[in-house]
Amino acid sequence: MPHGWIILDKPVGLGSTQAVAAVKRNLREAGHGKKVKVGHGGTLDPLASGILPIALGEATKLTGRMLDASKTYLFTVRFGEETDTLDLEGKVIATSAVRPTRNRIAAVLPQFTGPIEQVPPAYSALKVDGERAYDLARAGHAVELKARNVTVFALTPLPFRGGAGGGGSRPQASLEGESPLPTPSPEGEAPLEEMTFEAHVSKGTYIRSLARDIAQALGTCGTVTLLRRVAAGPFALSNAISLDKLNEIGKGAPLEHILLPLEAGLDDIPAIDLDPEQARAVRQGRVLTGQAFEDGQYWAREGSVPVALVELSDGDVRVVRGFNLNDVAE
Repeated sequence: MPHGWIILDKPVGLGSTQAVAAVKRNLREAGHGKKVKVGHGGTLDPLASGILPIALGEATKLTGRMLDASKTYLFTVRFGEETDTLDLEGKVIATSAVRPTRNRIAAVLPQFTGPIEQVPPAYSALKVDGERAYDLARAGHAVELKARNVTVFALTPLPFRGGAGGGGSRPQASLEGESPLPTPSPEGEAPLEEMTFEAHVSKGTYIRSLARDIAQALGTCGTVTLLRRVAAGPFALSNAISLDKLNEIGKGAPLEHILLPLEAGLDDIPAIDLDPEQARAVRQGRVLTGQAFEDGQYWAREGSVPVALVELSDGDVRVVRGFNLNDVAE
């Protein structure tokens, strides 16, 4: 049974659940049967593209950790128009003739960096009295969501690419993950129709809300016209494959050509090496004592085989999630 990660560069128009279904279909067609566990590590809206980590087998035990990981996005805000969904899927509910300059944008961004309060979009999967907010919104009900605390670790306007004037901006980092183009930015006082940003954010941050709030701080309104996730936890675009590449697995291409090992999802934390007796104890869920490591989260391994995700406190190692990979050790 395969264990590990498929990092899909999800195209626009494909939902996260559909992406998981595509992985399952290709695994069945490749002869892996229907018993392989498959799950994703963080929903990505159909109108968004980019990194969608999909876990197989024992790696599904790490999907919760992936949900908690920070993410990095490229997003474009079109100024002067706001929709009810805060993206191109919705209907226009507000307009403004105000267009910000690059200098003005730079002046307001510090207030959106660091710990901030944010009201999620009405069209979101959050629940209100047991109902999904987007279901209530689509049914015409007024949806009021409470502000939540999130963290924006970094928020950067990307350099302009294109002709001079007030025509807006495009991201230097291309939509296909190509290398940035070394092109100059326009004069800072030119009014902009749109601007592309890169944001590194914590769990729970809504980019559509961030775009809305930036536009409001600029005295206008805004809608997200492009949203691309370029990093999720330890995974980057360099790890990602296209949907066409995924579909080759169902046609006979080796799964190992696209499957990252389970421990790839743990690259952002250190490892602890166990001897056979310690590994046996950890697999049995016992606590290891007297370990000379700093407090924090680690992944324990015996040789090259992941044994468990563990938490170390005051020299004691406790299992957070164990991995049933004994067969690999043979």
